[in-house]
Amino acid sequence: MSQLDVLLFTHFHVDHSADFPALIKSSWFEDRKRPLPIYGPAGNDFMPSTTEFVSDFFGEKHGAYRYLSELLAPGEESSYKMQPHNVVASSTPVAVFRSGDLAVYAVRVVHGQVPALAWRVEVGGKAIVFSGDTNGQDGGLVRLAMNADLFIAHNAVPEGAVGIERRLHMPPSVIGQIAEDAHVKNLVLSHRMLRTLGKEDQTQSEIRKRYSGPIEFANDLDCFLVR
Repeated sequence: MSQLDVLLFTHFHVDHSADFPALIKSSWFEDRKRPLPIYGPAGNDFMPSTTEFVSDFFGEKHGAYRYLSELLAPGEESSYKMQPHNVVASSTPVAVFRSGDLAVYAVRVVHGQVPALAWRVEVGGKAIVFSGDTNGQDGGLVRLAMNADLFIAHNAVPEGAVGIERRLHMPPSVIGQIAEDAHVKNLVLSHRMLRTLGKEDQTQSEIRKRYSGPIEFANDLDCFLVR
């Protein structure tokens, strides 16, 4: 925590955000000395905005963990402050954060009624793109991932998914098409679920119909931290 430059949320479904308060609590033991920028989607009637989400945990009056409000409330003494920001994105990549050789960009992605973002992190001459959860039906993800060194795509549903699963997530064929259209150099499949575990051969076969670059299967966090 003491070394993080920025914290990025793709969206606020519980499986992508539940560890946030514990992460902030851990900063007490690392004695962070500089502000912590936090970026995520703007809200709607269905989900909170990033500023609301942070305040609901740490707001000094009504936050669930208001005993930690000194890390958010202006005027209270603390070693650092959280700085939450709502990102209003479109299908065109927008610059969100820059510090030294680190640059962060976002686009809006479609994830049902849930406001959601995909992220591009450029650092040390390399570009890493996180798809987040999305059905892949907005062209912004291709633009964001263009020529990325690493494209981390969520493999949450198998090929042939229908109904709500398909409206929320992109199947392997869509992942492969985005990776091909964006000319990404390496593809990592993350956020794998019971629906896709054990179906690696089928998944890779569908992706290979469109994308010929390196593919790796991995499990990783859905709340992305950038150091």
